[in-house]
Amino acid sequence: MKKIHCLNPIAKCGTDLFPADYELTKDAAEADGILVRSASMHDMDFPECLLAVGRAGAGVNNIPLDACAEAGIVVFNTPGANANGVKELVIAGMLVASRDIVGGIEWCKANAEDDNITKDTEKSKKAFAGCEIKGKKLGVVGLGAIGAEVANAATHLGMEVYGYDPYISVNAAWRLSRNVKHITNVDTIFQECDYITIHVPLLDSTKGMINREKLAMMKDGVVILNFSRDTLVNDDDMAAALEEGKVRYYVSDFPNPKVANMKNVILMPHLGASTQESEDNCAVMAVKEMTDYLENGNIKNSVNYPSCDMGICQTESRVAVLHMNIPNMIGQVTGTLAGQGVNISDMTNKSRDKYAYTLLDLEHKAEEATIEKLRAIKGVLRVRVVK
Repeated sequence: MKKIHCLNPIAKCGTDLFPADYELTKDAAEADGILVRSASMHDMDFPECLLAVGRAGAGVNNIPLDACAEAGIVVFNTPGANANGVKELVIAGMLVASRDIVGGIEWCKANAEDDNITKDTEKSKKAFAGCEIKGKKLGVVGLGAIGAEVANAATHLGMEVYGYDPYISVNAAWRLSRNVKHITNVDTIFQECDYITIHVPLLDSTKGMINREKLAMMKDGVVILNFSRDTLVNDDDMAAALEEGKVRYYVSDFPNPKVANMKNVILMPHLGASTQESEDNCAVMAVKEMTDYLENGNIKNSVNYPSCDMGICQTESRVAVLHMNIPNMIGQVTGTLAGQGVNISDMTNKSRDKYAYTLLDLEHKAEEATIEKLRAIKGVLRVRVVK
C-alpha cells in the first residue's frame, strides 16, 4: 500500500486516478509521495520513506529542490497544465490596460443612485476611452507553454507579435504560430513594442530583468505585463517609470506593499492559474507523473532529476539508483551487480547538472545484501527497488 499526502487541496479528478492500492494519508511522515500547490516545504523534515513530490503547477520556489535531490526525492511539476488559464488572464490584462474598463466600472458603481445616469454616461464616457490592441506590437519574452499560447492568441487578435527565447524547445517552436516574429536580441522588444509581457522563470540571470536601463529603452506609454514572478521587475525602477509616464500601465498578478501603492498599476491577487480547469489539469498531470515514477521508476517533468522512460517493466525486477553525476558511477553499479551474479537485461542512465539517475531491469530480483552494497557506493543518494 503506497501512501500519498496532500499539503494543499488537490482536485479529486486527479487523486481519483491513483491505483486502488494507494491511499491518501493525513500524516506526511508516512508518505511515499507528497502533492503540493502553494504550501511552503522549506522548513519541512522529509521522512526517509518519501520518494517523490508532485507540484500541481509550474513554479517550484516553495520546494527546496537541492535538499530533495540530496535525499533522493524526485520533484515533479506540471508545465503547460495551467497555460490556457494564464494566457486568458494576460489577454484580459492587455484589454483592461488598453481601455479604462476598471475606471468605467467604478464610475457606474459610484453613480448607481443617479437618476440621470443614462444621460450622464454619454457625457462621462470619454474619460475612460482608450485604444484597440489590433495592429499594436506585442513583445513576448519567454516562449514556453504560456508564452507561446499568449503569442499565438495575440496574432489572432490582429497584433504584431515579437517573440524572444534563446532556449526555446523544439516542441515549443512547433507550437508557435508562423506569424510570430522570432527576435534574437531581447532589446529589440524593449525598443519597439507597445506591450511587453514576460514569461520566464525566476533565475539569478532574470531577477530584476525589467529595470531602469531596460525601461529607458522602451517607448513612452508602454504597457508591461507580469504574470510570471514579481521579482522579475525592479519595483523601485518601475515606480519611477510610472510616475514619469514612461510606462502607461503596469499589470501584475503579484501584490506586494510597493506595487499596491504605485500609480497606474493594475494589480490582481495571483489569479493566473486560479481556474477550475487549470487546477484539474495540474492535479491530473501531477498524479500521472507521480504514479508512473512510483510504479515504473520513470521520470517526466522533474525539476531536479533528469527525464527517464523505460516503459513498464517486463522483467523480474527493476531497480532505480539516484546518485551524483560523477565518473565511474555506472561501472561501480554494474560491477556490484555482476559481482553478486545479477544479470542486467536493460538499463539507462541520464544526468542533469549535479545529479544523475540510473534505471536497471534485472533478470531476477537482487537480494537485500546486493541492494545494500549499491547503497554503500560513494555518491549514491538512494537505491529503490521499483519491482
